[in-house]
Parts: sequence; structure tokens; C-alpha cells
Amino acid sequence: MIYYETGSVETSLSAQDLKEGMIAALEKFGDRHKVLVVPPDYTRLPSRSGELTEFCWQHLGDRITDILPALGTHTPMTDAQISHMFGQTPKDLFRIHDWRNDVATLGTVPAEFIKEVSDGACDFSWPAQVNKMLIEGGYDLILSIGQVVPHEVVGMANYNKNLLVGTGGTEGIHKSHYIGAVYGMERMMGHADTPVRRVFNYASDKYLSHLPIVYVQTVVGLNKAGNLQTYGLFIGDDFSVFDKAAKLSLKVNFEMLDEPLKKVIVWLDPTEFKSTWLGNKSVYRTRMALADDAELIVLAPALCEFGEDKEIDLLIRKYGYFGTPHTLQMVAENEDIQNNLAAAAHLIHGSSEGRFSITYCPGKGAENLTQQEIESVGFNYADFDEITARYNPETMREGYNTMPDGEEIFYISNPALGLWAFKDRFEY
Repeated sequence: MIYYETGSVETSLSAQDLKEGMIAALEKFGDRHKVLVVPPDYTRLPSRSGELTEFCWQHLGDRITDILPALGTHTPMTDAQISHMFGQTPKDLFRIHDWRNDVATLGTVPAEFIKEVSDGACDFSWPAQVNKMLIEGGYDLILSIGQVVPHEVVGMANYNKNLLVGTGGTEGIHKSHYIGAVYGMERMMGHADTPVRRVFNYASDKYLSHLPIVYVQTVVGLNKAGNLQTYGLFIGDDFSVFDKAAKLSLKVNFEMLDEPLKKVIVWLDPTEFKSTWLGNKSVYRTRMALADDAELIVLAPALCEFGEDKEIDLLIRKYGYFGTPHTLQMVAENEDIQNNLAAAAHLIHGSSEGRFSITYCPGKGAENLTQQEIESVGFNYADFDEITARYNPETMREGYNTMPDGEEIFYISNPALGLWAFKDRFEY
């Protein structure tokens, strides 16, 4: 059922618009006395989820007893991040999801189903896992808030992924990422119906349908002026709410190009991107736009680690981004990465498979990754100051730019907000 919907490629929703839409939906739910809110974490800052959470708290007050950011494997939020993203929402409402210890397994998606939907790429069962709070908390409303946008693991982000991965457990996160990676992310990105989504939908229908879950979905992108614009808000309790948001997101967040790109410069905002675990969105979201032998340059002033999770960081350092065949061989031969398939999936996602070059330009602070570290995992390294002197993110505009010497480059200020593809590489 859809409780509230608004959105189009022309729509521009203000904070007041979001508040009125959120309250209109809340008033349709009737009396709810114990509410859990599950927003994304700080890595999804542009989603407007922080404001929506604050509007829920302003309207429901102490009926909201817990707020559980959907961390997945990400680092817990700091107090400063909570304040920046969630405004005046009381910090004592926030809980930390521990993906290794705080989960309940509700049931299992059978191996034969996964083998079928993945075209035989994977042949294992998948556990439907969520944080225990969802099951044991006695909530009469669970608000799952987030942004629908093209995504490398599931095709289009959000909906039940927010719960099954964002509050999921070790095995569920590992296997879901791996299914998408070995099936092929370029076959999935920009599609709402993918093998991983079918697995999540199976789990939702079988194991989550008894829970009072309502999904709050935004569609946010960069407009022609290069500014954030909120194009849609969709609130409902079934697949239709995701479907509507996904269709709008494809119009807003997806740019189809007539010609492949030879050089792409991506800026990683230092407040959001501190790891290649997140920063490799610059690779994921542009790979279908890049020409063979193209150059991807990633300006990453805050880059200080490979994985936010320390165990994953060590695995990235050990095995590197050396392509799918190498990664699959390492999985076959090594128990440590067999037990951490999300890391294996990430190594596949972050490799160019030798088709184009990837150059990272970290900042020069003591905490930043060094040239040796960057090159040890298979990336190229370039000096941040030298590259930004030529390609200044403060003066370049979104999309195509012509340098003073006539060089043509394509600039992206936030890879998390879009998907770019050359028409001949996108699978319809």
C-alpha cells in the first residue's frame, strides 16, 4: 500500500515539503506507541534521511524509542556526524548495529532458488538476517528510511536491502554481495529486478511480512546546475513503493552517454569518503561509461583506509584489486577470504579487469594512505596537489569540461548520486 507519493523529473522538494509528506503518511497509520526508525548512516548523507528522521521525532516524540542506523559493515557514527545528519534528534535514541553479534536469522532462502536466479553463478543457501531489535523490540511501527539510487550490489539501492543488509548479519551480507559480484554488477546496475533483489524479495515475503514495516524512499540527484535536488518521496509498505521510486531514480540518477569517456575525474567529499570500501563508487558507477584504455582519476583527500571494517581492510591489503579471475582463485585457495565473501565481492567490484586504469590521489596528511599502499593493491598513484592544480574541483563543472590545452575530461563531484554508462555497454 502507498501512503504518500510525490515526484517527477521536474519536482524539487523542500524540507517543508518532506515534512508535510512524512506527517501526512504518519497520520494514516493510526495510533502507534513504540516506533523503531532505521535510517541510513552518514555515508548516505545526501539522501535527506536525516531530516526525515528528525521530522518523525518531532511528530511522534517519545513514541520513537529507538533509532538504529543501517550500518551494515560501516563504522559507527560519531556524535558530530549524528548532529550533522539528524539535527536535534536526541542522541540517546541512537543504537549501534553490530553485524557480527546482534542479528537474528529468520529463515533461509534455498540454494536451488539462488542457483536459478543467479543463472548458476552461486549454489548456496542464504540466511535472512536482521538486527534482533526488529524481532524482539515489540514495535508496532518500523520505519525504514532511505534513498533509491543505482547500486553495484543489488542494482537499485534501498527498500528491503536497508534491513536485510543494513541491519543484517555476517553470512547474509557476505553472500548477498558475492551473488551480485559473480553474477556481474554491470548486468545489474540500474535495474530494479536483479538476482540479489529477488533473493531479498523472497526473504521479505517469507520472513518479514509479519513485521509492521513501512518504507520511506527518497529520490535525490544533482540537477543541471550541479546542486542537490530532491525529486521524489514515496512512502508505503510493499514493493510498489520501491518500484515507483526506482523508476524515477533511473530518470534522475542515470546518465546515458553517446560516446565512451576517455578520462574521468571524480571528487570524493572528505566528510563522506575515507576508504576505498566507499570511495570505489567512483569505479562502480563510471565503469560502464569508460572507454577501453581510459583513465579514471579519483581525488580522495581524506582517504586513510581500504576497508572501514578492520578485518576487511586487512583482506584488501592482502589480496588487492586484481580482477575477477584472481579473486575467485584466492577464494578457492584461502579460508580467510572464503569466510569473508563481501570482501571478495568488493575486490571484484573495485577492479577495472585491466580494461581501464584507476589512479587514486589521497591527501598528504599523516593519516592518509601512502603511494606504496595505494600501488600495493593494484591502483595507480598520483600526487594530489599536482593533479588538482590541473583539474581543480572548485572550477570544473559537472560533466564535460575542456581544459585550457584542449583536453576533454568528464567531471563527477559525487559518484554516490548517479550511474553513468555508454549506451553500448548498458544491458537493457
